[in-house]
Order: sequence, then C-alpha cells, then structure tokens
Amino acid sequence: MIPLSQIKEAYENIKDVVVKTPFTYAPLLSSKCGTNVYLKKENLQLTGAYKLRGAYNKIASLADEERKRGVIAASAGNHAQGVAYSAKMFGIPATIIMPEATPLLKVQSTKALGAQVILKGENYDEAYAFATTYAKEHNLTFIHPFADEKVMAGQGSVAYEMLEEIDDIDILVVPIGGGGLISGIGSYAKQINPNIKVIGVVASGAPAMKHSFEAKKALDSTSVRTIADGIAVRDVTPKNLEIILEVVDDIVSVDDEEIASAILYLLEKQKLVVEGGGAVGVAAIMHHKIHYTSESKIATVLSGGNIDVQMLSLIIEKGLIKAHRKMKLIVTLIDKPGALRGLSDILADAGANIIQIDYDRTSTSLSYGDANVTLALETKGSEHQELVRESLKKHNYRFIEEMRG
Repeated sequence: MIPLSQIKEAYENIKDVVVKTPFTYAPLLSSKCGTNVYLKKENLQLTGAYKLRGAYNKIASLADEERKRGVIAASAGNHAQGVAYSAKMFGIPATIIMPEATPLLKVQSTKALGAQVILKGENYDEAYAFATTYAKEHNLTFIHPFADEKVMAGQGSVAYEMLEEIDDIDILVVPIGGGGLISGIGSYAKQINPNIKVIGVVASGAPAMKHSFEAKKALDSTSVRTIADGIAVRDVTPKNLEIILEVVDDIVSVDDEEIASAILYLLEKQKLVVEGGGAVGVAAIMHHKIHYTSESKIATVLSGGNIDVQMLSLIIEKGLIKAHRKMKLIVTLIDKPGALRGLSDILADAGANIIQIDYDRTSTSLSYGDANVTLALETKGSEHQELVRESLKKHNYRFIEEMRG
C-alpha cells in the first residue's frame, strides 16, 4: 500500500492549491437507504474532480529538468484538467491525449486551461498507448492518471480530509476506473483504522478491475461501454491491482440504468451535478449492492461533476418518463378543423399539460383523411397517466405510447 507518510506529505504539497471539499451528511439519501450516508463532494473541486490532487502532487515532485521539458497525459477528461491546471500553476506546457469520444465539455475545459489537446483512440487505453509513444518522440514527462505512487498519494488526501472530519466511518465506497483513487483512499484508511471496510464500485460496462480482483490477477476487458466515461478503463494495471488486493474488501458493479438513477437523484434531491463515474458509489448504496445496517456510517466520494450537458438532458428525460412525470403519445385524429382543439380540451380536462406537439398527415401508415399527433405530456404520476389513457379511450381516440415508465 501507499505509505501513510507519502499521503500526508502529498496533503501538505497540495493543501494550499486544492479546495477542501465539503464532506456532509445526506439526510434524504440516508432516509431512502435506511442507513447513514455521507458525501465527499469532489465534484465541487477546482477542476470539477478529485484528479487535481494526484496530478498536482506528481508535478510538484518532479525535478526541475523534468518539468521544463513539459508534461503529457492520457485522460478521458478529469485527469486531463488536473494536469492542465497543475502545469499552468507551474508555468510549464502540457499536452493531453484524449479519446475521440470525450465529451465536448471536458475537451473545451482542458483547452481553456492552456493545454494542447490531441484526440486519439476509441477509449482511454488507446489514447494512453498513443500518449506513451508521443511522449518518447517529443521528450515529454508522462503523468500517469493512476499507476503512479505520487498520484495515488495525492488521491489519498481525499481520505485524509474525510477521516479528519469524521473518524468513525464504517464503510468507504469508492469509484474505480484505473484504481488510483481507491488505492490512495484505501491505503490511508486501512493504516488509520484497519476495521474500515473499503468497497470499490465499477460500471458493469467496464468490469476489468472487478474481474481481476475476484481472480487475483490482471484480466483486461475486450471493450468498454458505459455512460460513466470517467471510469471506462479497459485494461488493468498490475501495480494498482496489487494495492487494491491489499486494501480493498470488495468490489461491486452497477449498470447504466442504476448510474443514471443516481445522477438524477443527486441532481433533484441533493442539488448536486455529478457525472457517471462520480455517481457509482451512490448508485451502489441506493440499489443495495453493499451490505450495511441502519447503524452503519457509509461515506462515498462524488469523484467528479464534469458531465456532458447532452447526457444530463437525456438522463433527465428518461428519468421523468420512468417516474411517470412525463408521457409521450401518438394519437390518430380525423384531419378536419377543430379536431386538434377537441383533443387538447380532453387532455386539459384530464389535467395533463402539453409541453410538445407535432402534427403529421403524410405518414404512409395513415389512412387518407387521418393525421397523427405526437404529444409530450407533463403528468403527476402513474394514476394520473392512467386517467389520461381512460379519457382518450372514453372518447374513442386511437393512440399508442412511445415510451412507458
């Protein structure tokens, strides 16, 4: 594991640069889950993620000659911004290799910090392979996002802050991509209190670390696919696995639906914008992937908040449908004056608010003289939606639902 002295040294290196993010009790989430949940809000960090801690500590530890050459990193986004910010603080150039599918927000944010960004590869691992070659060709100092003791020590400062505030945590729930965060947090926690349970959470679409943990040897995935782009790591680094096997008690997985529900819950109930990778800990707690009691004190790290706006919009849209707060209908009308008004009157009487409408009379599936009206309705739950359906049936409308919660 990472020595306690290294993590404490890292904290001293970074404490005047990073934000000491809030670590607070979450009453609504605790009530929902029947236990005591605390949230470490690294989504509120300067660069929107904890990655700044490890990146800054690593660059601070470099020799002057290494820094002057300039630094390079491969990242799906959060490590990129951490390196770019740190390089700017030291006044040195930074080059970041990012996967081609990296959300635009993360690309733009990295460029805004002064880094050169090169998009290469379908995933992090392909970007990493290109970056290591590029570093050698251009004599740049490579800053690894997780397989580096200085980086892991910096990430361990998250646990330092958490346990300084609340020293009787029973369970730490930590997102896992490459494993740098949980290696640092687990190393610190187990040396402070060996009885703390450290539970890692992966996305089911990027399961390599979970499979490797269970097999006790590095097992890479053939591909990754998850909305949690920040932890979409295909290959396992033996260095991180070795530490994880020493300091982690269990690793669980959550799927994209569970991650999306956690993102929406945090947004609506906790007023926190959290990306997929940052929400997996909450997803694991909400969906009972972790064993706990009503007396347990569970802490999880909201590791990042750099979610793509389009992804967030999609999650909200689907979430409203699943919660029966929105319904989409295609209603067939006789195409004549007043027909649309008659339909809108019936929906108004049922208390449904029309928020989107489209009128189509040219579809080849329609009989001549008919038209399809596509509607998005704001509703107040499953009973209200059933009332809308019954009202339409009562007035002999033919309709289908595009989606159903």
